[in-house]
Amino acid sequence: MKINGKKFHTIWLKENDEQIVQIIDQRFLPHEFVIENLETVDDVERAIREMHVRGAPLIGVAAAFGMYLSALEAIDNQQFTKYINESAEKLKAARPTAVNLAWAVDQQLELVSENYKILPSILLENAERIKKESIDRCKKIGEFGLPLIEDIYQRTEQIVNILTHCNAGWMACIDYGTATAPIYAAHDKGIPVHVWVDETRPRNQGARITAFELQEHGVPHTVITDNAGGHLMQHGEVDMVLVGTDRTARNGDVCNKIGTYLKALAAKDNNIPFYVGAPTSSIDFSLKNGFEIPIEERGEEEVKYIQGMCDGEIKKILLTPKASPAANFAFDVTPARLVTGLITEFGICKASQEELLRLYQ
Repeated sequence: MKINGKKFHTIWLKENDEQIVQIIDQRFLPHEFVIENLETVDDVERAIREMHVRGAPLIGVAAAFGMYLSALEAIDNQQFTKYINESAEKLKAARPTAVNLAWAVDQQLELVSENYKILPSILLENAERIKKESIDRCKKIGEFGLPLIEDIYQRTEQIVNILTHCNAGWMACIDYGTATAPIYAAHDKGIPVHVWVDETRPRNQGARITAFELQEHGVPHTVITDNAGGHLMQHGEVDMVLVGTDRTARNGDVCNKIGTYLKALAAKDNNIPFYVGAPTSSIDFSLKNGFEIPIEERGEEEVKYIQGMCDGEIKKILLTPKASPAANFAFDVTPARLVTGLITEFGICKASQEELLRLYQ
């Protein structure tokens, strides 16, 4: 995807220096475009935990590069295998809900051996492979999701209105995105689409990041408050809902950004299809249902404060009474019964254990 007409991925190796990983620091979007250097595994862990990078596919790839940086550091450590294993646990603990994180780290751990001199190059090669596969998955999700949008347009011959929640776009992945991949595919094919962008409190990833990337790509969109979705559905202003997933249990339950469940309920009540862009890397077959997924609870300051541009500077503003406590649950679970279908890189399937296993095999 492009920013100011220049193609970017969300993570890459610094040109002429393979010991530095570079990322787009998403905390400053849309007001500032900041590229950050990550030089140690601790840099990567902090970037994931503090959401310099976010989105299940992206934090998985970032963790894979973090393991590579850990191997570079471990060369000078007498207990190098121990150091690598400790780095892996540190990375996994940074964001506990998204399964891609542990999935990518475990793939790197499988390659760890006592041959420490060649280990960094092996882990770098594998990190690049995981990155490429993530891009390919998202591209395929776009290809399989495109006919859903085409069908609506052919039936109505009107602009297709799509509601999305949080940011499941290319900024949450490496390229294309998951929920946004079919939208970009439709837009690029000339199908008129319009996206209702939930602001997505408390970090406003929709208002800040989804709106930013849609604008950069030229996709018509409108930012709305989180609670406006049901009203729009009742008045026939939404043709379909497209969201992402941080972890999907084997029965088809979907865990995504807090507020997704309420959108699914409203869609069900108004007979609106509710689809989930779900790369198989986000499917956790070890969990029988979504209520076994650990739900991350983040700091109350994200709820109590809001960040934005004021007088030419990015500032944080206190919204609540200073002494009022706040709870910050980062995700919720949407039961499979509310999901019309999962759009994966292998095709679209029903949100059920039987369908997931059949598709995955």
